[in-house]
Amino acid sequence: MTERKNSTTGFITGLVIVVALAALAWGITKQVYALKLPLGIPGKALEYPLWAALTGLAGNAILKALNWHAYVRPGFRTELFLKIGLVLLGAGVSFATLTNAALGSVLQGLIMITSVFFFCWWLSGKFGLDDKLRAVMSTAISICGVSAAIAAAGAVAAKKEQVTYITSLVILVALPLMVIAPLMAGAMGLSDTVAGAWFGGNIDTTAAVVGAGTIYSAKAQQIASIVKSTQNALIGVVTFFLALYFVVVVEGKQGERPSPMLIWERFPKFVLGFIVASLLFTFGVISQEASATIDGLKNWAFTFAFVCMGLELSLGDLKQMGWSPVAVFLIVTVFNTLLGLGVAWVIFGVLFPV
Repeated sequence: MTERKNSTTGFITGLVIVVALAALAWGITKQVYALKLPLGIPGKALEYPLWAALTGLAGNAILKALNWHAYVRPGFRTELFLKIGLVLLGAGVSFATLTNAALGSVLQGLIMITSVFFFCWWLSGKFGLDDKLRAVMSTAISICGVSAAIAAAGAVAAKKEQVTYITSLVILVALPLMVIAPLMAGAMGLSDTVAGAWFGGNIDTTAAVVGAGTIYSAKAQQIASIVKSTQNALIGVVTFFLALYFVVVVEGKQGERPSPMLIWERFPKFVLGFIVASLLFTFGVISQEASATIDGLKNWAFTFAFVCMGLELSLGDLKQMGWSPVAVFLIVTVFNTLLGLGVAWVIFGVLFPV
């Protein structure tokens, strides 16, 4: 009874901390909006995802210094806030935009997932990494970071420390990319559509993808979210084949086969919510006024998610497994970035401009 009470209290306390840091992040954002930054960069270029992540990191350091982090961690719900935000985002996306981007998103997703997954699998093999770690890393980088890593870990029965290690790497790399990618896109003069497609196909976590799109433009945010959601929808398929490979080849259990239900179990259900919300908005069930209100709620949900990303980062976990996985991760990230830029430009700039 006492343990359950402590868990509930820790959850509530953690949630209060998330809300407080989110409010602080918005306060900082509004202050920065009015500033003129060096090199002529307007303050509005530094949107709320950056400040939410930074306040989360600051809170992370303070909580660990006070030995409170483990106690309040149950209240850090990155995935939950992120999924809520993505469903709410659908309430402002016309289904015409969604359908126009769908074909390009599917094509880009297939190219990026296949290319990045097998490149990472091959390279990590050259570095002598464990097969389960290779599977988790390859899936995380090629699809959507934390969610994909967790799904892949379940499919191949990876060790908990391997999952924690990869998710920490994902967050550590995604946070700076969330800011650097929009700056690079602006320097290259990419259109909102191509930039959004690049963010969606390149940056590992869905939260950081949304953040990069938000920093660039509203249109880029929509396209980035659609592209990343399309890749997310393929999690179930990828983990199904991973499970099949490990059962039959790695573990040699010829008589066993993963059930096709594994695809549905791994399928990110929030994608369906996003589509339903988009349909309701397209057909006028959700009015423009209601959509504006929902947009504000969406921003708060995303802010909570970015704060939680910062709060959950663990540098200590990265020290336990050496530098070989870090080297592989960074090399594959560069490959992913360059390939993603080329694929996004061809598909959304030439073949299927939205």
